[in-house]
Amino acid sequence: MISHEHALRQAIVDTCRWLNTSGLNQGTSGNVSVRHNDGFLISPSATPYEMMQPEMVAHMDVAQRDGSYDGPKPPSTEWRFHRDIFAARPDVGAIVHAHSDYATALAIAHKSIPPCHYMVTAFGGHDIRCAPYARFGTQALSGHAVEALKGRMGCLLANHGMIALGHSLEQAKGYATELEALARQYWLSLQVGGPKLLTDAELEEVAEAMHEYGLALVR
Repeated sequence: MISHEHALRQAIVDTCRWLNTSGLNQGTSGNVSVRHNDGFLISPSATPYEMMQPEMVAHMDVAQRDGSYDGPKPPSTEWRFHRDIFAARPDVGAIVHAHSDYATALAIAHKSIPPCHYMVTAFGGHDIRCAPYARFGTQALSGHAVEALKGRMGCLLANHGMIALGHSLEQAKGYATELEALARQYWLSLQVGGPKLLTDAELEEVAEAMHEYGLALVR
């Protein structure tokens, strides 16, 4: 019988490959993690996804601060924001980071996604924030990401890409897909004069309806 941990490791590998085949990512950019016991499993650094195997996935402790890990390969260089998100958000079970085209284009322009579509509310608020720029792999970037994700299930990272969260890996994948769709739709609306934004009252009505019917990531 396949162990629960091995199944999670395989799911990380499968998700990394899905990121590229879905068009949400390219090359070895992006990374994936899943909470496991008191720590988390995270995709290895600089490993082509087609070559990645479950045993290459690193295990880290949420409480560690020095980058120590268990595994034959080092974790993604972005392990800091994975660790800090898991520490700050007990509701989060999985994290997907990608450099998808439209989300990254908005992030390059330092643009948050405003309430241009009712699905913005599925992320937990009236916008999807763009975190300030900091160099990849730094504690500064992690701090910006945690702040931008307060009360949200996704954010943009200036001049970098996007982060999507989920209670499960499947939900995080769903949020990543939806975030890129919203980024594309917002970008397209800017080409024809810009969006007419929904009001706070309209957004609250949507949020109430989603809660009432248990809807998430649906159109």
